Amino acid sequence: MARKRHSKLNGLLPVVKAGGPTSHDVVDMARKALRERRIGHTGTLDPMAEGLLLLCVGNATRLQQYLLGWEKTYTGTIRLGTATETYDREGETMEPSGPVPDLGEGALAELAAAFTGTIEQLPPPYSAKKVRGKKLYELAREGETVEVEPKTVTVHALELRTSGPDLLEFEVTCSSGFYVRSLAHDIGVRLGCGAHLDSLRRVAIGPYTVERALPQEALEAASDPADVTGAGAWIPLAEIHLPFTDVVLNPTAADRFLHGGEVIVLRSDSRPVAAGDPIVLRNREGRLLGVGTVATVMARGRTVAIRPRTVIGA
Repeated sequence: MARKRHSKLNGLLPVVKAGGPTSHDVVDMARKALRERRIGHTGTLDPMAEGLLLLCVGNATRLQQYLLGWEKTYTGTIRLGTATETYDREGETMEPSGPVPDLGEGALAELAAAFTGTIEQLPPPYSAKKVRGKKLYELAREGETVEVEPKTVTVHALELRTSGPDLLEFEVTCSSGFYVRSLAHDIGVRLGCGAHLDSLRRVAIGPYTVERALPQEALEAASDPADVTGAGAWIPLAEIHLPFTDVVLNPTAADRFLHGGEVIVLRSDSRPVAAGDPIVLRNREGRLLGVGTVATVMARGRTVAIRPRTVIGA
């Protein structure tokens, strides 16, 4: 039996995707440039969308499930007056449609408030969400109508402003699983005039921003892995930040964790934790050791026992 090849490159590569390619196309570009097969991403961007795509390379793919927990920030435009089947500019028009109402500052503030906080949202009929083992866009193309349960999502912040008689500009920070296309469609339904997503750019995933990402053009032009890892966007495995509470281990506890043992930690962080919560383990130099699960909470939350969940190493 052939031995599994170990990855030579392990880390995160933030890329600025251009409009046109699929997210998988960008993954293929990275595989070619880095000469590494183990590459995934932390959230699909539709082909028409652009902006930040966070690629997990090598052993960082083991952290992919955790990175999906970061909130995401998008900017873009919503075209008012017509809904579409895909909820974006690439779909066929459908109802509702009609004249756009006047939207002053008060009306915009009320509209934004209606879609802020914890809300129920239906995914677009043309999306990658799976029902009965098939993606919704596959079922839609087959002409099959399916009933989909709404999903609870969180909108942390939403800003809306007019940019012409039938165009809204927006900036939204939202939880994982949120569909911006559904936001555009639902705004059109609420206004009674119909609406669809006209443009979309993802500008941040948690602490990772588009300003510090590698342009897609540079990724495509790279002839050597060093052209990518030396461009300033590359984030080594040990420096990855995850959306959970961090704890620091002393050398003895760090060694125990790295060998699969449970550790007991005295916390200085005042944020509450509960049994079952994921927690990030780092050494005294701040390097990522892995992710654990809180097994027991003691001394009013100041002391916790943590079981290894994903061990990365020093």
